[in-house]
Amino acid sequence: MRLIADVKNANAVLQWDQETYLPTKGAAFRGQQISTLSEISHRMFSEDELGNLLQDLISKENLSPGQKRNVEKTYEDYLKNKKYTSAFVRKLSEQVNKAFHSWMESRKQNSFSVYEKDLDSLIQLKRQEADILGYEGHPYNALLDEFEKGATVHLLDKTFANLLPPLKNLLDKILNQPPVDSSFLKQQFPKQKQWEWGMELISRLNFDFAAGRQDLSEHPFSVSFNRNDVRITTRIDENEFGNMTWSCIHETGHALYEQGLIEEEYGLPLGEACSYSIHESQSRLWENNVGRSKKFWQSFYPLLQTYFPGQFQNITIDQFYSGINHVQPSLVRTEADELTYHFHVYIRYELEKKLLDGTIGSHDIPRFWNEHYKKFLNVEVPNDKKGCLQDVHWSHGSFGYFPTYSLGSFYAAQFYQTAQNEINNLEIDIESGNTVNLLNWVRQNIHLKGRFYTSEELCKQVTGSGLEVNYFLNYLLDKYVSIYNL
Repeated sequence: MRLIADVKNANAVLQWDQETYLPTKGAAFRGQQISTLSEISHRMFSEDELGNLLQDLISKENLSPGQKRNVEKTYEDYLKNKKYTSAFVRKLSEQVNKAFHSWMESRKQNSFSVYEKDLDSLIQLKRQEADILGYEGHPYNALLDEFEKGATVHLLDKTFANLLPPLKNLLDKILNQPPVDSSFLKQQFPKQKQWEWGMELISRLNFDFAAGRQDLSEHPFSVSFNRNDVRITTRIDENEFGNMTWSCIHETGHALYEQGLIEEEYGLPLGEACSYSIHESQSRLWENNVGRSKKFWQSFYPLLQTYFPGQFQNITIDQFYSGINHVQPSLVRTEADELTYHFHVYIRYELEKKLLDGTIGSHDIPRFWNEHYKKFLNVEVPNDKKGCLQDVHWSHGSFGYFPTYSLGSFYAAQFYQTAQNEINNLEIDIESGNTVNLLNWVRQNIHLKGRFYTSEELCKQVTGSGLEVNYFLNYLLDKYVSIYNL
C-alpha cells in the first residue's frame, strides 16, 4: 500500500505543479504523465495477488482493532477500484487534464463556451463512472459516496429542506436592518504586503513550514503528499482584503489536519483523513468559528494594523469585526458570508444532480446558474467568470464534492461547541492569540483517528451525538443577533 501511495503522491506533485508553476506549453505532456501514473497506480491496486492477501488478512482473528480497520477499509477501496478498467482510468485522467486547461483558458477569456466541449465530455465520463460503480436511486449517489460515505440525494435533500428556510428567514431579517459597513475591506492592499501578512498569519496558526509551503494559484486549494509535505495555495486581489486572508486561514485548516495524521500509517486508511466533510469541518472551524470571531481579532487586529496602517488605523476592532461578518448576497462562493454560503452550495448541488441524470446538458449550465442565483440570492450574474466559471471542481471531475462544504460547516459548529465545553479557558486562549490548545484538541479527537470511523461515527465519538444542524443555526444566531441588533 505504501508503494501505491508513493505513485499516487508522485502524481499529486505533478498536479500541484500543474496548478502553480507549469509553463503553458507543458500542458499536453503533463496530462500524459499524470494519466500514465494514474493508470500505474490503478493497476497496482487491482492486482489479484493483493486481493487474495486482503481476503486472507480479513479472516485472521489476531489483528489489533487498528490493523483490522486498515484491512477492512483497504479491501473496501480495493473492490471499488477493481470495478474500473485501466483504459477508463487513463481516459478519465486525460479528459480531466483537458478540462482543467480549458477552464483556465475560459476564465482568461471570460467565456464558458471555451470550456463547454471539454466539460461535456467529462460529464459523459462521470455518468459512465456512476454506472461502473453502481447505485441505488439517483446516479449522483454513486459519486457522492466517493466523497462522503453513506451520503445520498435523499439525505441531502432532507438536510437542505430543513436548513434553507431558517437561513432565508434569518437573511431576510438581516437585510431589513441597516447594512453593516464593510467598505474599508475594499481599499488598495498591495500584493506583496498581503502575501507577507498571509505568511505570518498561517505561521501563527501553527502551520509547519518545515513540512509544507504556500504558493499562489488560480483557485485556492490544499494538497498533501505525506504529513511532512503539505502544500496550500491562495490568491490575492489587491482591491479586496478578505479574499486572501480567509482563504489562507481556510487552507491552513486543511493543512493542519494533514500535518496531524499518523506518519507510521502512511499509505493506509488510518493515515488518511476521515472524509471530505470532516476535512472541510477543519477548514471551516479555523476560518469561521475562530477566524471570524471577535476574540481572535483581539490579538490579531493590532498585528494586522502594523501591515496596513493607512487602511485600518481609523477602523476600530468593533467596526472590523462587524465588517468581516457583513451579510450580503453575492456572486462568488469562496468570498460569501457564512449565511449565504450555503445557497451557493445548494445551487451547485442541484445543478450537479441534473447534469448527472441528464435533465440538463452542459450547454444549459450558464442559464441554470444565472436563473438560480437570481432566485435564491437575488443577484444578477454579470459574466461567466463571476458565474459558472468560478470553481475549479468540475474541471477536476469532482462531481459530488460541493455538498461536503455545507456538511463541513455543520460539523465544525458542533465540534467547536464541544471544544469550548471541554477546553478550560479556550476563549481566553484565543483572545490572547494562543490557538495551540484548540489545535491539540482537534489533533487528539479528530486528526489522529484517521479513517477508523465514518463521519457520523466520529461525530458521535467527539460530541456524543450524530450531526445536528441546530449547532450551526444557533452559532449563526448568536453571532448575527449582536452584529445586526436583531
